[in-house]
Formats: sequence, structure tokens, C-alpha cells
Amino acid sequence: MPGPRLSGSQLLKGTTPLLVLTVIGDGELYGYEIARQIRDRSGGAFAPSEGSLYPTLHQLEQDGALTATWRESERGPRRRFYRLTAKGQKLLQASLEQWTSFARNVERVALGDGSNG
Repeated sequence: MPGPRLSGSQLLKGTTPLLVLTVIGDGELYGYEIARQIRDRSGGAFAPSEGSLYPTLHQLEQDGALTATWRESERGPRRRFYRLTAKGQKLLQASLEQWTSFARNVERVALGDGSNG
């Protein structure tokens, strides 16, 4: 009988702020575009739901990492566009460094590449 596993959604939840900062780092986007960019860049592996995306956007905005502007749309309702602030740029860089270190260490444990002393 297999033991407990982390689901893709559990892993995504912890990385959603990094993914959001990364795609917005390439330019101003609104919510649907952010989710689509994450989905497309991950080859469909990650598809954040509104229930995870919008709370993340609001928290990043509250933390000063993002700024948002409402704009009229040529088609449909107005859209809220998000852009990184200087603080958001710093947070993105720090988050990428943390993620790289974390992933490297998980790989060392999983592949047995760590030294025992």
C-alpha cells in the first residue's frame, strides 16, 4: 500500500506566488492572462484556479510587490492589470534564489547525491 503523496495542487499552492511574480515580471498582465501564461509555460502541468490565483494576487498587492490598475476592455468587462513594483522585483529575485536552492537540495536527497560527512 503506497504511503502519503503530495498532490500537484499541494505543490502548486506553495509555488503560486513565485509563478505569478515570474510571469508578471515579463510585463503587465490581468488575471486570466496570468493563469494562461502559467499554464502555457508549464505545458499544462500547472493551471492555477481562481481560488488560488486571486488571493495570491491580492496578498502580493497588499505586501507591496504588485500594483494594480483597472482598465476598460474593448471587449467585455474592465480588467485589473497587475505590474511588479521595485519591491516585487526584489521579491522575485529572492524567491527564484530560494527556489533554486530548495530544488537543488530536494534533488540531492532524492537522487542520493548528498554527502554524509
